[in-house]
Amino acid sequence: MRRPAAASLFSLSCAGEAAGLLRSLEVLTPQVETKMLIFRDIISEDELFSDNFKMKVSEDGMFYEVEGTRVTRKNDGIDGALIGANASAEDAEEGTEEGTVTDVDIILNHNLQPSAFSKKSYMVYVKDYMKAIKSHLEEHNPERVADFMKAAPAAIKRITSDFDNFQFYSGSTMNPAGIVGALNYREDGITPYMLFFKDGLLSEKLTSQMAPTTRRSS
Repeated sequence: MRRPAAASLFSLSCAGEAAGLLRSLEVLTPQVETKMLIFRDIISEDELFSDNFKMKVSEDGMFYEVEGTRVTRKNDGIDGALIGANASAEDAEEGTEEGTVTDVDIILNHNLQPSAFSKKSYMVYVKDYMKAIKSHLEEHNPERVADFMKAAPAAIKRITSDFDNFQFYSGSTMNPAGIVGALNYREDGITPYMLFFKDGLLSEKLTSQMAPTTRRSS
């Protein structure tokens, strides 16, 4: 039997050492903890939005103002932007291509449901809703009641004075007593935002961890 040449033995030895070195450089990345706030309706407990969106409290302290984006997605939930789709404010709600849907991501992500109101019926709803929130505050945050009731008329007027430009959405269970988010667009006509009465919401912190993955150290 022929013995391997010395050069071949040296090559095999180097290859083995290199493989061992690479294995020694493989490390586990630590688990990454991610935190997110989910905002729910205090009446229906429906999930409405999360702090993944750009959001702020209105100057009067009455609303969370949540800014979204119009997106086109496949009906399986894949964002159409990943496959080259381009959504605009004029796109139809059901999407421009078969098997797609175009809407505001806040609505799609949290399964919000459209609610039809005339100005008159909205006023009936919002008066009852204000009473419900006042009762909730009297029980859970009584020091807030006076400021809430003082600011409520102007907050309602912010919506009713521009009523024709708002669209309305309730939570996934469509509880008629629950909160209704009001959707409008910025002055550019393409950036959607939603108003939610701040005192009608509760926040829930969600924590998740990404599983460790194997990588090679540099």
